[in-house]
Amino acid sequence: MKYMMLATAAAALMALTPTAQAQELRMSHVRPQDATIDVELRAFAEAVTEATGGDVTIELFPASALGDYTTVQERISFGAIDMATQPAATAADRRMQISSFPYLAGNWDQARAVYGPGGVVREVVGGLYAEQNITMLAAYPVYFGGIALNTEAISPGDPSVENGIKVRVPGIRSFQLTAEALGYIPSPIPFSEAFTAVQTGVVDGVIGSGAEGYYASFRDVTQTYIPANTHFEVWYMIISTEVFEGLDAEDQDALRAAAEAFEATRWDVAEADQGRNEQRLVEELGTTLVELGDAELAAMSEAVRAEVWPQILEDIGAEWGQSILDQVAAAGN
Repeated sequence: MKYMMLATAAAALMALTPTAQAQELRMSHVRPQDATIDVELRAFAEAVTEATGGDVTIELFPASALGDYTTVQERISFGAIDMATQPAATAADRRMQISSFPYLAGNWDQARAVYGPGGVVREVVGGLYAEQNITMLAAYPVYFGGIALNTEAISPGDPSVENGIKVRVPGIRSFQLTAEALGYIPSPIPFSEAFTAVQTGVVDGVIGSGAEGYYASFRDVTQTYIPANTHFEVWYMIISTEVFEGLDAEDQDALRAAAEAFEATRWDVAEADQGRNEQRLVEELGTTLVELGDAELAAMSEAVRAEVWPQILEDIGAEWGQSILDQVAAAGN
């Protein structure tokens, strides 16, 4: 009888003790299913499930299924969507344009120093996300940006030539100004409408992506590709701070560790991945790859820095922005 009473008491105590609930987090990203980022995020999700013993699982929503990345960031900020890996959206805070500042890095070593762990821009963007109730878990280096055209290029390495080619740009002022400085006519169009705009001739090309993005989303309308290094494309793995803090401490640590490993692996393969995607455009689609010399790239960079940087600085706060550029310059970029 005594042992039965003890067993009954223990069972009652267990019933009153709260147990951790397994959480399924929804992760948005902008590329189609089976694109590189989709494959890498699936591996990340599996690592999180394993590391947390199934306490945390992640369901992926590719191809902006949960909304345009600007909308997704906004919804993450108040917990309506859990996570995303995507570009920084500037609608909530213009200062986030610092992430896509044109010609800020000139090569992969410089990009890693600026956007990688401990990098100036990475730290700044993490702080800007925090102000929106968003926690940054990792940076995801994608590529150096280029120009995709559904027509032949006109003086692609000479920014002084107004070529009359109309191109889609994201709704971010830095891209619009960069297109103008390089001789193009910019037309801000949402990503979800960009392919149709090129296909129907509303615009003749796209600025704002790179070889991987053009292969994934514009392969049927890319006749010419110009690797102009317009900007360094970096996405961020972000999570609602409210959602993240709702996880227990062990699961938070496991999620952070998996994100760090995910990022480290990407930095190791990103440069080679860019080269492969440029070749895929050429070999699989017959795209003309325009080779630019160092002098042409330097002329484009100088034109954009002279014409565009002052205007973006005015937009994001000249003193604030210049202090970041000074730190980047001091780091050797």
